Amino acid sequence: MATGGSLRDRLLQAARQEGGHPLAPRRGHAAARATNLIIVNLTGGLSHIDSFDYKPRLQADHGKTIDWRGRPFFLNASPFRFRPYGENGLPVSELFPHLARRIDDLAVIRSMVNDHISHGQATLAMHCGLTTVPMPSIGSWISYGLGTGEPNLPPFVVLASALPYMGNQVWDASFLPAHHTGTRLVPGQDPVPHLKSPLPSVSLGQLEQLMLSKINRRHAEDRQRDPRLQARMSSFRTAAGMMKLAPRVLDVSGETRSTLEQYGLVSGDRRSVAWQMLAARRLVEHGVRVVEVVHTGSGANWDSHGDMQQHRTRAGELDRPLAALIGDLKIRGMLDTTLVAICTEFGRSPAGTENEKGRNHHNSAFTCLLAGGGVRAGAIHGQSDQYGNLVASDEVHVHDLHATILHLMGLDHQRLTYRFGGRDFRLTDVHGRVVSEIIS
Repeated sequence: MATGGSLRDRLLQAARQEGGHPLAPRRGHAAARATNLIIVNLTGGLSHIDSFDYKPRLQADHGKTIDWRGRPFFLNASPFRFRPYGENGLPVSELFPHLARRIDDLAVIRSMVNDHISHGQATLAMHCGLTTVPMPSIGSWISYGLGTGEPNLPPFVVLASALPYMGNQVWDASFLPAHHTGTRLVPGQDPVPHLKSPLPSVSLGQLEQLMLSKINRRHAEDRQRDPRLQARMSSFRTAAGMMKLAPRVLDVSGETRSTLEQYGLVSGDRRSVAWQMLAARRLVEHGVRVVEVVHTGSGANWDSHGDMQQHRTRAGELDRPLAALIGDLKIRGMLDTTLVAICTEFGRSPAGTENEKGRNHHNSAFTCLLAGGGVRAGAIHGQSDQYGNLVASDEVHVHDLHATILHLMGLDHQRLTYRFGGRDFRLTDVHGRVVSEIIS
């Protein structure tokens, strides 16, 4: 405000400076509790009533009929056992024994609401704030607002064995400058194959000359109103840096045996959820601002329509390495400044047609988890009703979750805006409140 320039103007000014970088680190609107964010995306819909939101009444009324929006539905009890954990005695399902032992490090939000019941639209809302039109992802907004401290790595990295619903729109920058788009790495022996030079004899110095960086800068100076030029130049610089740094960051062979055992990682594995969680920690450790891990399971996801026992397989892949990630961050002193958000696009219904073994989509009440980065450890926020069907108290809309994450990162969701098409846009649109009850 003192300089009379917008954040966008300052970004462009920095980009135009000789040797400047449009992703240079920037101050947020307030003191940040977290400097980095790891999103664990449980795509398909984790069942809240089979994981972290135990419903004794649902167990007791199994098989009874309720009227739901004018149709008869049969209540389905959870097939999984629950037991209390932590200082608050929160009942946690047998699906998550390792994460349950970390429950005092987590804030459990049991009153989440999304605006849509279909996977694609709900996934867009969880990442971009709206169900109808693909907007900039939360990772792109954070990159835009804060930049990065490591220009040799992208500010926003996505680890995804398979594409989630809505594909790469989930991590797209949309109308924000393109260098804020998430960079997808595919777990496997060669996560970033596109970085290999087709001319292996060309050195990095020669490659930089081939990129014509000086000519590009001069060209951009004459065309200062075209942000695509800055994005292209930025991507070239980041690509050159990744050639040097990314292979070392993604190589976990130097980790101690105890660390590998903690994650459940075996030698040579570069594909499993365990590897992805450890890679996420290493990426954050090396300066990546936002990392998202898309957990789709081994050829499937959490969309358990036919049989809830599918949840056992998905949880078996995720539980140990996710708990290990939180414990590892804590041991290294990184959890205080790294926010971990464990999210799903919606929950699953407590009732369905007669003799159903699975559960259907349910956006009226579900659960998300947060840890680290200023979150009040051990907090339990909100309640769903006796069957887990509707929110009973302290509703948290997706817009509220986004506002809270941005707040913890030092960004005011009402001030983090970008002017496009004659309107100032923001992640939370015209909604959102910070859920202060879960902040330490």
